[in-house]
Amino acid sequence: MVKLKNNEHKPLSCYYSVVCFLVLLFSCGSDNNSTTDKQVFRYNEHKNIGSLDPAFAKDNADIWAVNQLFNGLVQMDEALNVQPSIAKDWTVSEDGLTYSFSLRNDVFFHKHPLLGKDSTRTVRASDFEYSLNRLIDKAVASPGRWVMDRVQSFSAESDSVFNIKLKQPFPAFLGLLTMKYCSVVPKEVVEHYGSDFRSNAIGTGPFKLKRWEENIKLVLRKNHYYFETDVKGNHLPYLEAIAITFLPR
Repeated sequence: MVKLKNNEHKPLSCYYSVVCFLVLLFSCGSDNNSTTDKQVFRYNEHKNIGSLDPAFAKDNADIWAVNQLFNGLVQMDEALNVQPSIAKDWTVSEDGLTYSFSLRNDVFFHKHPLLGKDSTRTVRASDFEYSLNRLIDKAVASPGRWVMDRVQSFSAESDSVFNIKLKQPFPAFLGLLTMKYCSVVPKEVVEHYGSDFRSNAIGTGPFKLKRWEENIKLVLRKNHYYFETDVKGNHLPYLEAIAITFLPR
Protein backbone atom coordinates (compact mmCIF):
# COMPACT_ATOMS: atom_id res chain seq x y z
CA MET A 1 0.00 0.00 0.00
CA VAL A 2 1.19 3.51 -0.78
CA LYS A 3 0.72 5.87 2.16
CA LEU A 4 -0.10 9.52 1.47
CA LYS A 5 1.02 11.98 4.12
CA ASN A 6 -1.17 14.58 5.77
CA ASN A 7 0.99 17.60 4.90
CA GLU A 8 0.41 21.15 6.05
CA HIS A 9 -1.85 23.01 3.66
CA LYS A 10 -3.92 26.12 3.35
CA PRO A 11 -7.60 25.01 3.60
CA LEU A 12 -10.63 26.26 1.73
CA SER A 13 -8.56 26.40 -1.41
CA CYS A 14 -11.21 26.38 -4.11
CA TYR A 15 -9.85 28.92 -6.58
CA TYR A 16 -12.51 28.99 -9.28
CA SER A 17 -12.44 32.73 -9.98
CA VAL A 18 -10.87 36.01 -8.97
CA VAL A 19 -13.74 36.51 -6.53
CA CYS A 20 -13.00 33.17 -4.89
CA PHE A 21 -9.37 34.16 -4.44
CA LEU A 22 -10.24 37.50 -2.86
CA VAL A 23 -12.68 35.96 -0.43
CA LEU A 24 -10.18 33.29 0.54
CA LEU A 25 -7.59 35.99 1.07
CA PHE A 26 -9.87 37.71 3.55
CA SER A 27 -11.26 34.57 5.20
CA CYS A 28 -8.22 32.29 5.41
CA GLY A 29 -5.04 33.94 4.37
CA SER A 30 -4.29 36.88 6.62
CA ASP A 31 -2.41 36.44 9.86
CA ASN A 32 -3.60 39.88 10.97
CA ASN A 33 -7.17 38.64 11.39
CA SER A 34 -8.35 36.73 14.44
CA THR A 35 -11.27 34.50 15.26
CA THR A 36 -12.81 37.35 17.27
CA ASP A 37 -12.96 39.77 14.34
CA LYS A 38 -16.56 40.67 13.50
CA GLN A 39 -15.98 41.01 9.77
CA VAL A 40 -18.45 40.62 6.96
CA PHE A 41 -17.27 40.15 3.39
CA ARG A 42 -19.76 41.61 0.92
CA TYR A 43 -19.84 41.27 -2.84
CA ASN A 44 -22.25 41.22 -5.75
CA GLU A 45 -22.81 38.22 -8.01
CA HIS A 46 -24.12 39.03 -11.49
CA LYS A 47 -26.41 35.97 -11.55
CA ASN A 48 -28.50 34.11 -9.03
CA ILE A 49 -27.22 30.88 -7.54
CA GLY A 50 -29.16 27.93 -8.90
CA SER A 51 -28.76 25.53 -5.98
CA LEU A 52 -26.87 25.09 -2.71
CA ASP A 53 -27.04 21.31 -3.07
CA PRO A 54 -23.49 20.13 -3.91
CA ALA A 55 -24.88 17.46 -6.24
CA PHE A 56 -25.84 20.36 -8.55
CA ALA A 57 -22.74 22.57 -8.16
CA LYS A 58 -22.07 22.93 -11.86
CA ASP A 59 -21.03 26.56 -12.43
CA ASN A 60 -18.76 29.05 -10.69
CA ALA A 61 -21.43 30.89 -8.70
CA ASP A 62 -22.87 27.66 -7.32
CA ILE A 63 -19.45 26.09 -6.74
CA TRP A 64 -18.17 29.05 -4.75
CA ALA A 65 -21.19 29.13 -2.42
CA VAL A 66 -21.22 25.34 -2.00
CA ASN A 67 -17.50 25.42 -1.17
CA GLN A 68 -18.24 27.59 1.87
CA LEU A 69 -20.95 25.21 3.11
CA PHE A 70 -19.59 21.73 2.39
CA ASN A 71 -16.47 19.55 2.51
CA GLY A 72 -15.45 16.35 0.78
CA LEU A 73 -12.89 13.67 1.47
CA VAL A 74 -10.11 15.74 -0.10
CA GLN A 75 -9.52 19.25 -1.41
CA MET A 76 -7.07 21.15 -3.61
CA ASP A 77 -4.65 23.78 -2.39
CA GLU A 78 -3.66 26.90 -4.31
CA ALA A 79 -1.00 24.93 -6.20
CA LEU A 80 -3.64 22.40 -7.31
CA ASN A 81 -2.22 19.68 -5.09
CA VAL A 82 -4.67 17.26 -3.51
CA GLN A 83 -4.74 17.68 0.27
CA PRO A 84 -6.70 16.08 3.14
CA SER A 85 -10.07 17.47 4.17
CA ILE A 86 -12.51 15.20 6.04
CA ALA A 87 -10.21 12.31 5.15
CA LYS A 88 -7.12 12.82 7.32
CA ASP A 89 -5.10 10.35 5.22
CA TRP A 90 -5.54 7.52 2.75
CA THR A 91 -3.87 4.57 1.10
CA VAL A 92 -3.87 3.40 -2.50
CA SER A 93 -3.42 -0.27 -3.33
CA GLU A 94 -0.38 -1.31 -5.39
CA ASP A 95 -2.59 -2.04 -8.40
CA GLY A 96 -4.03 1.49 -8.20
CA LEU A 97 -7.61 0.24 -7.92
CA THR A 98 -8.55 0.54 -4.25
CA TYR A 99 -8.54 3.78 -2.25
CA SER A 100 -9.05 3.54 1.51
CA PHE A 101 -9.77 6.80 3.35
CA SER A 102 -9.43 7.30 7.12
CA LEU A 103 -11.82 9.99 8.33
CA ARG A 104 -11.33 12.62 10.99
CA ASN A 105 -13.46 12.19 14.11
CA ASP A 106 -13.95 15.91 14.78
CA VAL A 107 -16.08 16.95 11.80
CA PHE A 108 -19.65 17.93 12.66
CA PHE A 109 -22.62 18.80 10.48
CA HIS A 110 -24.13 22.26 10.89
CA LYS A 111 -26.83 22.25 13.53
CA HIS A 112 -30.32 21.11 12.54
CA PRO A 113 -33.11 19.58 14.70
CA LEU A 114 -33.17 16.46 12.52
CA LEU A 115 -29.61 15.57 13.58
CA GLY A 116 -30.44 14.32 17.08
CA LYS A 117 -30.64 15.69 20.60
CA ASP A 118 -27.61 17.93 20.13
CA SER A 119 -28.88 19.07 16.72
CA THR A 120 -25.63 17.83 15.19
CA ARG A 121 -23.48 14.73 14.86
CA THR A 122 -20.10 13.70 13.53
CA VAL A 123 -19.61 12.74 9.91
CA ARG A 124 -19.38 8.99 9.35
CA ALA A 125 -18.16 6.92 6.42
CA SER A 126 -21.77 5.91 5.76
CA ASP A 127 -22.51 9.58 5.03
CA PHE A 128 -20.05 9.47 2.14
CA GLU A 129 -21.64 6.24 0.93
CA TYR A 130 -25.02 7.97 0.90
CA SER A 131 -23.66 11.15 -0.70
CA LEU A 132 -21.89 9.38 -3.58
CA ASN A 133 -24.94 7.20 -4.16
CA ARG A 134 -26.88 10.39 -4.79
CA LEU A 135 -24.53 11.21 -7.66
CA ILE A 136 -25.37 7.99 -9.49
CA ASP A 137 -29.07 7.99 -8.58
CA LYS A 138 -31.03 8.64 -11.79
CA ALA A 139 -33.89 10.06 -9.71
CA VAL A 140 -31.57 12.78 -8.40
CA ALA A 141 -30.21 13.49 -11.90
CA SER A 142 -27.02 15.15 -10.72
CA PRO A 143 -24.91 16.77 -13.45
CA GLY A 144 -21.92 15.40 -11.52
CA ARG A 145 -22.75 11.77 -12.23
CA TRP A 146 -19.82 11.53 -14.65
CA VAL A 147 -17.34 11.85 -11.74
CA MET A 148 -18.27 8.29 -10.78
CA ASP A 149 -17.89 6.78 -14.26
CA ARG A 150 -14.59 5.07 -13.37
CA VAL A 151 -15.82 3.76 -10.01
CA GLN A 152 -16.73 0.10 -9.66
CA SER A 153 -17.92 0.23 -6.05
CA PHE A 154 -17.65 2.14 -2.78
CA SER A 155 -18.60 1.31 0.79
CA ALA A 156 -18.19 2.24 4.45
CA GLU A 157 -15.91 -0.31 6.09
CA SER A 158 -16.57 1.27 9.50
CA ASP A 159 -17.62 4.67 10.85
CA SER A 160 -14.14 6.01 10.13
CA VAL A 161 -13.00 4.10 7.02
CA PHE A 162 -14.41 4.60 3.53
CA ASN A 163 -13.30 2.53 0.53
CA ILE A 164 -13.58 3.19 -3.19
CA LYS A 165 -12.68 0.65 -5.89
CA LEU A 166 -12.06 1.71 -9.49
CA LYS A 167 -12.76 -0.24 -12.66
CA GLN A 168 -9.22 0.45 -13.83
CA PRO A 169 -6.29 2.51 -12.53
CA PHE A 170 -6.73 6.25 -12.94
CA PRO A 171 -4.03 8.38 -11.25
CA ALA A 172 -6.10 11.57 -11.53
CA PHE A 173 -9.00 10.10 -9.55
CA LEU A 174 -8.17 11.97 -6.33
CA GLY A 175 -8.45 15.20 -8.29
CA LEU A 176 -11.99 14.27 -9.30
CA LEU A 177 -12.88 13.73 -5.64
CA THR A 178 -12.00 17.35 -4.87
CA MET A 179 -14.98 18.50 -6.94
CA LYS A 180 -17.86 19.88 -4.89
CA TYR A 181 -20.17 17.22 -6.34
CA CYS A 182 -18.43 14.81 -3.95
CA SER A 183 -19.22 16.75 -0.79
CA VAL A 184 -20.76 14.96 2.17
CA VAL A 185 -24.42 15.61 3.07
CA PRO A 186 -26.56 14.30 5.97
CA LYS A 187 -29.14 11.73 4.90
CA GLU A 188 -31.66 12.79 7.57
CA VAL A 189 -31.83 16.34 6.30
CA VAL A 190 -31.68 15.57 2.56
CA GLU A 191 -34.49 13.02 2.75
CA HIS A 192 -36.62 15.37 4.85
CA TYR A 193 -36.39 18.27 2.38
CA GLY A 194 -36.10 16.32 -0.87
CA SER A 195 -35.52 18.71 -3.76
CA ASP A 196 -35.86 21.64 -1.33
CA PHE A 197 -32.49 20.72 0.15
CA ARG A 198 -31.18 23.12 -2.50
CA SER A 199 -32.31 26.00 -0.27
CA ASN A 200 -31.99 24.26 3.12
CA ALA A 201 -28.37 23.23 2.87
CA ILE A 202 -26.75 21.58 5.88
CA GLY A 203 -23.08 20.72 5.49
CA THR A 204 -19.79 20.77 7.39
CA GLY A 205 -18.15 23.84 5.88
CA PRO A 206 -16.62 26.95 7.45
CA PHE A 207 -19.87 28.83 6.98
CA LYS A 208 -23.50 27.85 7.50
CA LEU A 209 -26.59 29.05 5.67
CA LYS A 210 -28.34 31.93 7.41
CA ARG A 211 -30.68 33.29 4.75
CA TRP A 212 -31.21 32.98 1.02
CA GLU A 213 -33.64 35.27 -0.76
CA GLU A 214 -33.38 34.05 -4.32
CA ASN A 215 -32.33 36.69 -6.83
CA ILE A 216 -31.80 39.13 -3.94
CA LYS A 217 -29.31 38.07 -1.26
CA LEU A 218 -27.45 35.13 0.28
CA VAL A 219 -26.10 35.37 3.83
CA LEU A 220 -23.67 32.84 5.33
CA ARG A 221 -22.61 32.91 8.99
CA LYS A 222 -19.45 31.59 10.61
CA ASN A 223 -19.45 27.95 11.70
CA HIS A 224 -17.89 28.15 15.17
CA TYR A 225 -17.38 24.38 15.22
CA TYR A 226 -15.42 24.17 11.98
CA PHE A 227 -12.61 21.63 12.13
CA GLU A 228 -9.81 23.25 10.12
CA THR A 229 -7.10 25.56 11.44
CA ASP A 230 -4.40 27.66 9.83
CA VAL A 231 -0.72 26.75 10.04
CA LYS A 232 -0.47 28.54 13.41
CA GLY A 233 -3.34 26.57 14.90
CA ASN A 234 -5.92 29.39 14.73
CA HIS A 235 -9.45 28.20 14.07
CA LEU A 236 -10.95 29.03 10.69
CA PRO A 237 -12.68 30.91 9.23
CA TYR A 238 -11.57 34.42 10.21
CA LEU A 239 -14.65 36.10 8.78
CA GLU A 240 -17.84 36.38 10.80
CA ALA A 241 -20.13 36.33 7.77
CA ILE A 242 -20.43 36.59 4.00
CA ALA A 243 -23.20 38.54 2.29
CA ILE A 244 -23.78 38.17 -1.45
CA THR A 245 -26.24 40.27 -3.44
CA PHE A 246 -27.52 39.33 -6.88
CA LEU A 247 -27.69 42.21 -9.34
CA PRO A 248 -27.29 41.78 -13.09
CA ARG A 249 -24.50 43.74 -14.75
